Amino acid sequence: MNEQELRELLAGVQSGKVDIADAVRKLKAPHFDDLGFATVDTHRSLRKGFPEVVYCEGKTIEEIVAIVDRILADEANLLATRASPGVYEAVKERQPDAVYNKRARTITVERKPLPKRGGKILVVSAGTSDMDVAEEAVVTARLLGNEVESIYDVGVAGIHRLLSRSDKLRQASVIIVVAGMEGALPSVVGGLVDKPVIAVPTSKGYGANFGGIAPLLAMLNSCASGVTVVNIDNGFGAAYSASLINRLIEAPDKTKG
Repeated sequence: MNEQELRELLAGVQSGKVDIADAVRKLKAPHFDDLGFATVDTHRSLRKGFPEVVYCEGKTIEEIVAIVDRILADEANLLATRASPGVYEAVKERQPDAVYNKRARTITVERKPLPKRGGKILVVSAGTSDMDVAEEAVVTARLLGNEVESIYDVGVAGIHRLLSRSDKLRQASVIIVVAGMEGALPSVVGGLVDKPVIAVPTSKGYGANFGGIAPLLAMLNSCASGVTVVNIDNGFGAAYSASLINRLIEAPDKTKG
C-alpha cells in the first residue's frame, strides 16, 4: 500500500463507502510478501515515499524478474541498480516500459513521476572514469522527483574546469561529488560553497587507490565544512540522501507566519 492508496482508503471510510471492518483488515494485512528467496517490503513506499529498490548483483535473473514483477504489481515506479544488459533484457520482456542506462547500470520504470521538488541537485565527477557512479546518482535523484544537473571531468588536475562552473555550484541546493584517485575534489567543492556536499569515493585509480579506500579516507578527513561521505561507488546512496536533504531544504517553515 502506498500513500495514495492509504488516502483513498481513509477517504472511503470517511464517506461511508468503505466499511470500517474492511479498512481495519486491509491495514492489518502483512506489509511484506515472502517469495521464498526474497521478502519484498510492500510497505516501503508508504514509510519512505518510494518503493523498495532492487540491488541486482548476487541475484539470479529469475529472482530479479520475480522481485520486479512483485514491486510493480503494487507500485507505479521502480529502480533496480547494478543491472547487467542480460538482466535488463529479461525484465523488459515482462515490463516493456523498462528503461536501461548502460553507464549507470540501472533499470527504471516510471509510470507516475513523483512531483518535482523546488531545489536542484548537482552531480559533479572528478573524471570521466567516475561517470558510472555519477550516472547512478543522476538516475536515482531524478526518479525520486528532483531536478538534476551534472558536471563531469572537472577534477583537481585542472581546477580551472571546475572554477569556470562556479555559477552552477552556487545555484545547487545539494551537491554530490564523485571522485576516485586521491579523492580531493569534494574538499575543493566544500570550500567553495555554502551547500551540503555529499562525497562519493570510487574504486577508480592506480594501485595506491586500494580499490577506493584511499579516496574514502581522504574524504572522511576533509577539512572543508559541510562534507559528508557515503560508501565506495555508492552513487545510489548519495542520491537518496541528497533527495532527502533537498526535500527538507524546500519544506516551508511552519513556525513562521
